[in-house]
Amino acid sequence: MNYYNEIKERLIKSEIYDRAKDYSKDRHKVSVYFETGKLLSEAGKEYGKNIIK
Repeated sequence: MNYYNEIKERLIKSEIYDRAKDYSKDRHKVSVYFETGKLLSEAGKEYGKNIIK
């Protein structure tokens, strides 16, 4: 058994797992920010309609 290769493989797998997990969190965060911006944009279209009649 080559310990160097085994250790290297485990570290690489761990790094890949961590990056995939971070990507998933970031993707969700971008989605939430996009939806929030969309709602604010729609709310902005209605802003001021009741001020002047």
